[in-house]
Amino acid sequence: MAARLMKEYKVLQNEPFEDIMLFPKDENNLYQWTAIIKGPPETPYEGGSFELDIQVPTNYPLQPPIVRFNTKVFHPNIHFKTGEICLDLLKTSWSAIYTLQSVCRSIIALLAHPEADSPLNCDAGNLMRNGDQKGHDSLAKMYTRIYA
Repeated sequence: MAARLMKEYKVLQNEPFEDIMLFPKDENNLYQWTAIIKGPPETPYEGGSFELDIQVPTNYPLQPPIVRFNTKVFHPNIHFKTGEICLDLLKTSWSAIYTLQSVCRSIIALLAHPEADSPLNCDAGNLMRNGDQKGHDSLAKMYTRIYA
């Protein structure tokens, strides 16, 4: 398991930072990571940098990492207080082919394409389900400006 994480770490060291920066919190412990992801363009999150906390289980890649937002974000699928993320990939759709980087890419895609039918943030989900995209986006932009 640690060999897989070391391999991912080596690959990441050679990648330029465009939309994802991913690194272990301590090079001696590859089970605790931090990621900085950029808000996707043409979304209310554009221009924001969001910090993620990634806990990798010892039986990774057979089990998914636990990922939470450290940065406050207004989004239907992200719990505002805990940073918990509702994403199938991190629960029932996990496969050992995914890497920490692909998890971060999926989270960026979730920011761009929220799923209002399974909200962890009911306020954000209700705005979208009631057709108030403008209301949702203005709150998401405001929180991105304040926190990200």
